[in-house]
Amino acid sequence: TAVRAEAARLGLRVAAKKDSQEICFVPSGEHPEFVGRRAALPGGAIRDRQGRELGRHAGIHRFTIGQRKGLGLAAGVPLYVVDIDAESAVVTVGTRQDLERDALMASRVNWIGGDVPCAPIRAHARIRYRHREAAATIMPIGSDRARVVFDQPQSAITPGQAVAFLDRGCVGR
Repeated sequence: TAVRAEAARLGLRVAAKKDSQEICFVPSGEHPEFVGRRAALPGGAIRDRQGRELGRHAGIHRFTIGQRKGLGLAAGVPLYVVDIDAESAVVTVGTRQDLERDALMASRVNWIGGDVPCAPIRAHARIRYRHREAAATIMPIGSDRARVVFDQPQSAITPGQAVAFLDRGCVGR
């Protein structure tokens, strides 16, 4: 608020500009082209869960787990990206139900609340900023890893994504 007020006072035209959650120097919608110009990422196959090739793609950097639009496929049912294998450049698609997972492995866990728990704990976990917290069991593995098992399957758990969990004021991330 203070920065916007100062920008308005200085007469800067960006004072009322909407906040951006994107890479500020890349025009909206041009992220795949930006990455493609800087990284030699090969194209590859788009396969269904049974391994049948349904199409080809121009690089895995154009896909995210859970993505439905822009797949370039025609199918009788909506298809979603359910897996991306960077090594083989294979993108796997499936149904919405295929996105559901009941567990994840967290690494680089920061036990903000203090010591590493010595036993599994019940908590709520959030896998995305706008995701609802979901009941789970958190099982510490060493000092910086944990297996998170959800009571109910969660959609589009993605490798590399942050997970936060909360237990009676003791927060881990």
